Amino acid sequence: MKPTASSRQYDLVLYGATGFVGRQTVAYLAHHPQVKSLGLKWALAGRSASKLQAIRQACGAARAGVLVAQAHDANAIDELARSAAVVLSTAGPFALYGSELVSACVRHGTHYVDITGETPWVKGLIARHHARAMETGARIIPFCGFDSIPSDISALLANQTMWARHGEKCARVTAAFSIRGGFNGGTLASMFNLMATGQAREVADPFLLNPPGTRATDTAAHRDPAFPVHDEDFKAWLGPFFMAPINTRVVRRTAALLGYADGFRYQEYLRLGRGPAAALAAGALSAGSMVGQAAMKLAPLRKLAQALAPGPGEGPSEASMDGGSFSCQWVGHSAGGHTVRGMVADQGDPGNRATTKMVCESALALVWQRDELPGGPGHGGLLTPASGLGDVLVQRLRAAGMTLQVDP
Repeated sequence: MKPTASSRQYDLVLYGATGFVGRQTVAYLAHHPQVKSLGLKWALAGRSASKLQAIRQACGAARAGVLVAQAHDANAIDELARSAAVVLSTAGPFALYGSELVSACVRHGTHYVDITGETPWVKGLIARHHARAMETGARIIPFCGFDSIPSDISALLANQTMWARHGEKCARVTAAFSIRGGFNGGTLASMFNLMATGQAREVADPFLLNPPGTRATDTAAHRDPAFPVHDEDFKAWLGPFFMAPINTRVVRRTAALLGYADGFRYQEYLRLGRGPAAALAAGALSAGSMVGQAAMKLAPLRKLAQALAPGPGEGPSEASMDGGSFSCQWVGHSAGGHTVRGMVADQGDPGNRATTKMVCESALALVWQRDELPGGPGHGGLLTPASGLGDVLVQRLRAAGMTLQVDP
């Protein structure tokens, strides 16, 4: 395998390399077997040359170049995008630091991935850039971390499996998550910025990211669950999952872009377990979620939470991240009564270790396997992980040790 031929100075530029996830991303790439063996031309980018050089040395990335670019320096950002075939950004909050970078990537036909979960920001990107990105062939693919690859790939696998086995499309897919891990300061900063700017209200729209004309007429079946349910598919109590208002919007955009079944339904939950204790936990989770959402709408409580939370550049310890994990069990049903099942899972803190793996493999898919991606090498637009990377990403994540299984 060789990197796809490019006349750009760099095959890959990592923007936001000095942040908490950025540092993990540098280390992942520096020790990636293909990066070390195939002569990848890559660079670290951010606002401080001295910090970038220190990260390069600390992470063993001596072969990486260094680019200094402030997020709001239009000329520097333009030059960064012009120099790269692919840009990987971990610099959030993306609504504050990502817009100029995406604009530059679209102009220059540069492919782009990030780890945002900021759906209102991405809605704006779609409105401004989708048509132009289709013209320039730039694949702009947000949500390439734990937001929202496990969800998007689970729905993709369910639909592919249903069609291969039964010649039908999935009418609905349900996912149940189990997670163990913590938050880093960058993720929390993005969440607080979303609330402070009032954009959090937009998140309530189940079809926030859908292309025009693909919004369901009956939205009731697509609303975010607010109460616990006992689900027979999982034989377990399920409660509201705090990431569902992000992930479900991404999956619904994928469903429209890839042509899933008319009226396709996707929901996801947090799995609490079986028995009376799990039922009580599910109820407590639902109540706590409602109270928490209401509290975060109040500026004084939001400021207090922000003061107590880890700051940008901070996050869980190495031991805590190594001890984390996630699993996403999924079930798909067809209109004809067929069922398919599977799971996406990995070891390591989902918001850090797993996110690092997912976004790096997404970027490397764009570097090395563009000819194999959905739509062919010239396809562009504001895409999702499943619609922009598809089976190539599935294969890369499996090779990287992530579990992506379909049950017999």
